[in-house]
Amino acid sequence: MTSQPAKILETFPNPAPRRDYLIHLEIPEFTCLCPKTGQPDFAALSVDFIADQSCVELKSLKLYIWSFRDEGCFHEAVTNRVLDDLVKAAEPRFMRVTARFFVRGGIFTTVVAEHRKQGWQPEPRIELAELSLQPNPNTRG
Repeated sequence: MTSQPAKILETFPNPAPRRDYLIHLEIPEFTCLCPKTGQPDFAALSVDFIADQSCVELKSLKLYIWSFRDEGCFHEAVTNRVLDDLVKAAEPRFMRVTARFFVRGGIFTTVVAEHRKQGWQPEPRIELAELSLQPNPNTRG
């Protein structure tokens, strides 16, 4: 095996820094250990962010996520740590990490942590009407 877990997050230049656009990442195989019992905890993480000058390089993210496999972490702490480390590396305009931990002892846990760059305001959302190819029964023709 040539790759090893690593805490190093790499970035690359944002190809469109003039524009706010959403980057959505799904990480369905996050694992860490329960700090109380040492048993494995499994989670699906999602990362949503609006890059500023840098984007997160995905192979380094994969190795970073892998580095938690043998580490004891409370759900709340690890979610905030992932967010803090990603923000430190990429310095995004906006970032949200959502961690959905699978059931343990009959309890599902979801932790959501967010970062907003000071002074950044999102552009207003534009809602587009859905277009239908079905004829409108209220019109003649």
